[in-house]
Amino acid sequence: MFGFDLMSMIAGLPGLIIAMVIHEYAHARVAVAMGDFTPRLMGRLTLNPVAHIDPIGLIMLLVVQFGWAKPVMINPANFHDRRKGDMLVSLAGPGANLLTAFFALAFMVVYMKMGFPLTRGFRMVLYLIVLYNINFAIFNMIPLPPLDGSKVLMAFLPNEWQYKLMSLERYSFMILIVLMMTPVLGAILIPLQRLILNLFYMILGIIF
Repeated sequence: MFGFDLMSMIAGLPGLIIAMVIHEYAHARVAVAMGDFTPRLMGRLTLNPVAHIDPIGLIMLLVVQFGWAKPVMINPANFHDRRKGDMLVSLAGPGANLLTAFFALAFMVVYMKMGFPLTRGFRMVLYLIVLYNINFAIFNMIPLPPLDGSKVLMAFLPNEWQYKLMSLERYSFMILIVLMMTPVLGAILIPLQRLILNLFYMILGIIF
């Protein structure tokens, strides 16, 4: 998913932690805003990485390029509007990742335009924050349970098709492994990654 060598592994660690923490915090924040206080009671309404990082998931991500954070527990029955709440909470994580990527890229552009020195290491750290946040957003929008994309899709499906989609969750891990082991994921991820980066550069070009 992310393509590591030793140098990018070290430089990319801040980006991975930021992407995971921002993603889960956004889920928690929107869930509370929609009427469910479970994330607050579970101590997830914080930017403290300890609350969100699963050590094994982070190590797996670094070593085998496939990992996870601690999922935010929510109770959709508490939402003011369950369908709307499900969809907005699911979109919050990827949306927060994209905003983080955009602002990190904007910081790079402004930093360079102001003439400050940008070392190779610092540039790599910033660029990987951008890249990993974009990748997190795209990956989590795959419409496969329990990823966020499946929950967004279910908001538009009739109940019968929702149950059919949810039934795929028992096979999700194996499906994701297959996607990781074949060119399929790259064929999806890389073009979307480039599209989003180009869009960000276009917006920043207009602003600056």
